Amino acid sequence: MDLKASKLELIQAILKVDNASIIEKMVNILRKEQGDFWNELSPEQQQEIKKGLAELDEGKRVSYDSFVKKIS
Repeated sequence: MDLKASKLELIQAILKVDNASIIEKMVNILRKEQGDFWNELSPEQQQEIKKGLAELDEGKRVSYDSFVKKIS
């Protein structure tokens, strides 16, 4: 069986599953196989994201409308 046929068979099998627990397990397996994008980011990119999250936690936010006005 070629890869395309295998994918179609898998999709059909997934569509028949009614158990949320099984679906969740399958999603987790696929996520583990794909890896975590975080590890693909440079240390500088990771630091910028952490900084942004910290600023959000401190309440430093800008509304969408004011952001759009600022960049326009």
